[in-house]
Amino acid sequence: MKKKIFNIIKYSLFFSIGILLFWLVYREQDFSNIWNTVLYEVNYLWLILMAFLGLLSHISRTLRWKIALEPLNEKPRTINAFIAVMASYFMNILLPRMGEFIRCGLLSKYEKIPFSKLLGTVISERIVDMIMLVLFVLLAFVIEFDRIMGFLNENEQITANLKNILKSPLLWLLLVAIIAGITLYIYIVKKRGKRNKFEEIYKNLIHGIKSIVEIKRYKAYIAHTFFIWTLYFLMLYVAFFSLEFTSVLPLSAALLTFVMTSASMLAPVQAGMGAWHFMAEKGLSLYGIESVNGKIFALVTHSSMNLAIVIFGVICIILIPFINRNYKPQNIKHD
Repeated sequence: MKKKIFNIIKYSLFFSIGILLFWLVYREQDFSNIWNTVLYEVNYLWLILMAFLGLLSHISRTLRWKIALEPLNEKPRTINAFIAVMASYFMNILLPRMGEFIRCGLLSKYEKIPFSKLLGTVISERIVDMIMLVLFVLLAFVIEFDRIMGFLNENEQITANLKNILKSPLLWLLLVAIIAGITLYIYIVKKRGKRNKFEEIYKNLIHGIKSIVEIKRYKAYIAHTFFIWTLYFLMLYVAFFSLEFTSVLPLSAALLTFVMTSASMLAPVQAGMGAWHFMAEKGLSLYGIESVNGKIFALVTHSSMNLAIVIFGVICIILIPFINRNYKPQNIKHD
């Protein structure tokens, strides 16, 4: 009961932060003007193309996940893995940071694969994706160094907050305490000679994380990784053409805006709500786009992205029980 209350408070707090950020960005906007732009000035064909590119990226992510599961001798059906991926994106809109747990939980349920193994592969996947984000950041720095430094100089509070988080003794103390606590617990259990469920989960988790170094089709894994992130970038770039005032911007503007909005997704709010809009507006402002137009672009693009995820996600969640009605996963022995 206490855990449920804690979760309700936690997610309500995250949602409130998202609403607050969104309100801070749009509190002074004329929504009648925004509404007229949405109705009469948006070329929705480009947004449909954006949604299609997003769908391709989700398919590629599914195939990459299957490659990561091969060293674990797990071969889930592609349709189940895809539905799990789509469900994760959908759940992240509702409950931040819960999508990956839902993703692993769904595939575990229908493919009878240990949840902790799946979670381990997802953790490795997130590390790889973080590396890709860093590469895009470095590329943006090389191409648009002056603009980026100008943005950081004009928004010193953002840089200061990041430095404070990284320098926080509490953060590092907490990480050390968690690792030490898990290690000590496993040591005590082993010394007593008892087989413990937690130890099994821990082994599966580590096994899943380590699977990335055991991938045989590593070239395909790397190719999917670059393909996924290229599609992410192209999604934002084609969205530029949906509005007249962003259609004239150079490719470098899309790159810098992409990096800034991608970084905003680290914020603990539903689908980057508020934070994504703020970073998109700030990124576009570096290219002379007026604040009101930058906010319109952010609202139209972010809403379209998430609407596509909601549509695909709901369809997948509805279909998965019917798809697996008579399905029995392969009998693979789990360690």
